[in-house]
Amino acid sequence: MIDHIVLVKFSDTTTPEQLQEVVDRFKAIRSHLTGIVDLQAGLNFSDKNQGYQVILSVRFEDRAALAAYGPNPQHQAVGAFIREVGRLDSIVVDIEI
Repeated sequence: MIDHIVLVKFSDTTTPEQLQEVVDRFKAIRSHLTGIVDLQAGLNFSDKNQGYQVILSVRFEDRAALAAYGPNPQHQAVGAFIREVGRLDSIVVDIEI
């Protein structure tokens, strides 16, 4: 299995409502993808967050499922929305478990 973890940092102009919409859209893509064992998304409340406000954690069955995730139209649409509402940076980590 593969754990795919994404941390996203947004601009100061991104509203709390937009951040929540990002989380909701991340959660909604689960039903459009195959090979997902688990998907969690939420707002980072840690005081050590270094400005990264939204976290996505997806557990995939295998590397093939992860590879299919990137080009998926639903995933691409969420990515476009994230850029639209002020994405400044993101960190992606993939580990095999």
